[in-house]
Amino acid sequence: MVERDNNEITIKRQADLLNVNRTSVYRPSQEKSESEENVQIMHQIDEIYMKHPYFGYRRMTRFLRDRGFEVNRKRVRRLMQHMGLEACICQLKIRPHNHLISGHAA
Repeated sequence: MVERDNNEITIKRQADLLNVNRTSVYRPSQEKSESEENVQIMHQIDEIYMKHPYFGYRRMTRFLRDRGFEVNRKRVRRLMQHMGLEACICQLKIRPHNHLISGHAA
C-alpha cells in the first residue's frame, strides 16, 4: 500500500490519503504462528474431538495429560477456541409430567 521509496509523496501524506494510522505503517506486521508443540497438541485435540465431540476443554485437558502432554486448561481452551471447537452439549429429553389430578392443578 504505502511506497516507502516514493520521493514525491511522503509516508505521512500517503498514510493520510489511505486513511491509515501512520504508526501502523512503521510497525512490522506481527503474524503469530503456533509453535511446533502447539501444532502437535492441536492435532491430538482434533483426533480426540472427532471421537468425543462432547468433551469440553477441562475433560480434553485430562485426556491429553493421560496421553503424556504437559498442558494446562487455559492452553487447551485457547487452542480449542483457535480451532473453533466447542463441546456438543446433548440435551436430555424432557417428558411432560401429568400435573392434573382429576382436572385440578396439584
